[in-house]
Amino acid sequence: MDDYRGIADRIAADITGGRLRPGQRLPPQRAFARRHGIAPSTAGRVYAELVRRGLVVGEVGRGTFVRAAAPDGQPGHALVEAAGTPLVNLELNYPTAPGQAELLAPALASLLRPDALGQALRPAAAAGTPAAREAVADLLARSGPRTGPERVLFTGNGRQAIAAALASLVRPGGRVGVEPLTYPLVKEIAARLGLVLVPLATDAEGLVPESVVEAHRATPLSALYLQPTLHNPTSLTTGAGRLGQLADCVHRLGTPVVEDRIWAFLHPAGPPPLAALAPGLTHLVDSLSKRVAPGLTAGFVVAPPGRVEAVARAVRSGGWSAGAFALEAAVRWLGDGTVDRLVAAKRQDARRRQRLVAERLAGFTVRSDPAACFAWWELPAPWRADTFTAAARAHGIAVTPGTAFAVGTGRAPDAVRLGLGSVPEPRLARALATLAGVARDGAAADIG
Repeated sequence: MDDYRGIADRIAADITGGRLRPGQRLPPQRAFARRHGIAPSTAGRVYAELVRRGLVVGEVGRGTFVRAAAPDGQPGHALVEAAGTPLVNLELNYPTAPGQAELLAPALASLLRPDALGQALRPAAAAGTPAAREAVADLLARSGPRTGPERVLFTGNGRQAIAAALASLVRPGGRVGVEPLTYPLVKEIAARLGLVLVPLATDAEGLVPESVVEAHRATPLSALYLQPTLHNPTSLTTGAGRLGQLADCVHRLGTPVVEDRIWAFLHPAGPPPLAALAPGLTHLVDSLSKRVAPGLTAGFVVAPPGRVEAVARAVRSGGWSAGAFALEAAVRWLGDGTVDRLVAAKRQDARRRQRLVAERLAGFTVRSDPAACFAWWELPAPWRADTFTAAARAHGIAVTPGTAFAVGTGRAPDAVRLGLGSVPEPRLARALATLAGVARDGAAADIG
């Protein structure tokens, strides 16, 4: 009788040789045992060995599925290099504009003079500089009331701004209400700070205020973290009416809010921020990384009156202060219109890419917004997020499964997020067409 490792080797060869495809379901273990003339316990060891090698994934009540396979080598279909490295990364999402470097360079010329550079290379305080505070206050006034510059604090990036705001509000063990699908790095931030994320109910308009009340009554919430405009990953924007209801809700409960506006710049006709309706409770978080470039940027928090020093302490204790060079560059780019030009170009670019999504994924259930730089694809049955992600990678395309965004212990949605901003448009169009083919081929096969 074959040793279980030998049987596992043959199944592994079928997977790497493409005879078993990503997402394909293996027989139940008893059926597998009968087919190979082995004991059910031996079949269990074969499956466990395949899981250990990372070739299959099992889910209680659903079965065991092929996790990944080598490319089948058919010309013109897979987008892979010989080593299997993805050529198209739709996990990353940093929008760029044509000629971006040429737009950014002129403002840096004066900053590179020895006298100016010496100042710019000094450490920056959490409060930044007066010029930086004024520039950010002017920037935010384009989508809502102008904030007092004295309320603006700076961090190295948007993630650090979120971390600082949460750290200033919530002690370890405290509960933070979030949308059931949320920015993945917030899950990481919460884990590092020892915070408990509590998924709250949403509907077609956004967060449901009654769910906030119910969760708070069960065990008080220390804060909320929300993305009301161009929510990542669903692209949902909460309208003014629901925002007013949420503002009334947090006022009644006295619950502070961290409002993430990092993607809101792409939505020129979007509603005002929640911070405009609940300024005494809302910590508005934003960044220049998406507007400008990820390599040289700054994040910022607009703290409510009376909470500026608490957030500044969190910035200092976390080591999250912005670099002075980045702040000086940002002041120049904001002042000379460079950021405005980049934003206008990136808004146009996002709309072109969304048209590609609508064309290449026609007939599928895709949630997005014409202004957004990502799309949420609810996969056709019987695809699951993990097996589709593996199948996409086998074709040289990296996507983000729904599990990365899901909060709580419930079953994660069978969906993937497509980041649209980091690859050239022709390559994106080809990748979307490839993914559509994978989805249709797999939906017709017995994978679920």
